[in-house]
Amino acid sequence: MISNEDLMLKDKNEVFSECSVRKKVFSNCSSTECCVEKTLNVIGGKWSFLILKNLFNGKKRFGELKKLLPNCNSRSMTICLRSLEKHNIISRTVYPTVPSTVEYALTEKGEDLKDIIISMYLWGEKWEE
Repeated sequence: MISNEDLMLKDKNEVFSECSVRKKVFSNCSSTECCVEKTLNVIGGKWSFLILKNLFNGKKRFGELKKLLPNCNSRSMTICLRSLEKHNIISRTVYPTVPSTVEYALTEKGEDLKDIIISMYLWGEKWEE
């Protein structure tokens, strides 16, 4: 279990930085599409967060992801994986075997989403009924 203490900020510079980010996030967005909307457009798919959560534990093959997400049909999983790959959130490696083996892994950009997933976990833990 992850505690709030594990996520606490280390120094005043980080606190100041977080405060300025919060002001930006909660102020009115002047652009057509604010940063929150852009993020949701990339990772807001129904299965995206669950795929990402499973990839934080390491590389996975399609079949492994399918077993971890039994309610997600193959077509939806494929569409989601392609979208995440298109946005450089995950990488797809094809090995020349028969049948071909495909592995999915998080990119550096995908690893940056870990804090979002942890925050969602903590929120869910706090408010679960």
